[in-house]
Formats: sequence, C-alpha cells, structure tokens
Amino acid sequence: MKKKLKYYVVWEGHKKGVYNSWEKCKVQINNFKGAKYKSFGSLKDANNAFSEDYKIYISKSKLITSDELPNYNSISVDAASSGNPGIMEYQGVDTKTKKLLFNHGPFKQGTNNIGEFLALVHGLAELKKIKSNKPIYTDSITAISWVRKKKCNTKLERTIENENLFLLVDRAILWLKSNSYQTKILKWKTKIWGEIPADFGRK
Repeated sequence: MKKKLKYYVVWEGHKKGVYNSWEKCKVQINNFKGAKYKSFGSLKDANNAFSEDYKIYISKSKLITSDELPNYNSISVDAASSGNPGIMEYQGVDTKTKKLLFNHGPFKQGTNNIGEFLALVHGLAELKKIKSNKPIYTDSITAISWVRKKKCNTKLERTIENENLFLLVDRAILWLKSNSYQTKILKWKTKIWGEIPADFGRK
C-alpha cells in the first residue's frame, strides 16, 4: 500500500510555510521557541490552514510547541508484518540519523505485535549492554504494555512453523524478569511527528 503523504503547516518558525515532509518541517521548528505547526492530510487543507490564524486549528491548551519535539538522542524500534500472522521482521535505529542498529527476521507466522514487543526488549537489552541512558521510542502501546507486564500476551498459536519466533519470545520474557533497567520507554507521537524513524515504509 502506498504511503499516504502528510503536509505540515508552520505558522511560526524559522521560515513559515507549507512543507510536504516531517523532515522539512522539523528544520523550521527545531530550536525555535514557541514554534506553531500542525499536520494535514492534503495539500489543499494545508494551504487553506496556512492562510488563516493557527488558533482556528489548534486550541491554546493543545498548542504544539517546539518543546514537544522528540528527543533525537535516542533509539527507535519498529516491526513489520506481511499478513497477520505472516512474514514478520523488526529493527532498531538511531532516531536522529536513522542508522540501523539491529534487524532480525524474517520470521514465519509472526504478528506485528510480537515484532514490536521483541524490538522493544531487544532495544532495552542493547542499551543496558552499552550502559547508555538514551530513551527508546516505539509507536506500539501494546508493546509498551507487554513489556511493563513482562508478558507477551499474544493469541497466536505456537506451532512448528513459528517455534523459532516463540523461542525468541521466551528469551525476551526471561530477560525482562531477570533484568532491571533505567531506560525510559517513550511513545512515538505519529500523528504529530510522522512515522517513527524505524518504520519499514510499507504502509
């Protein structure tokens, strides 16, 4: 499926305007105190919004400011699955540079939720191994919940075909139960920031 474009209006930033990617928008609002911007699903809507007062689109209590930008000194994780269940893989990248830190798969008969869970635990383990205090981003609320509960609450049946995947799940759960960590797990705000840097780009 072709990835749907988003357009970003910058009412207040280094250079006001309408931008067709989060990366271009980010340049205009980064380190700009009180930056005001918002994403739109079409160029027409974005152009209309840019010609009007931002207050029409963003209430004062919900105003997005540059203080709410992601922490780029972090890592991001994500998973992709072709089918549910289907062929699944997961990866982790440097949030700022998108440099690949790890990639695992493809696994047969996996799900996106399992992949997100494994990616998050893998990221936590890597950060602890190198004694890094960087936070970790995921766009999966389910993965965050499973990690906090130290349980992979999947309904997927364990079979001969996906046994290797479930062995990884077992190892991930064991790691969570055997290790403590100080890493902050943060939810990636997709609606504001666009796709997470670790995204596979297959939407």
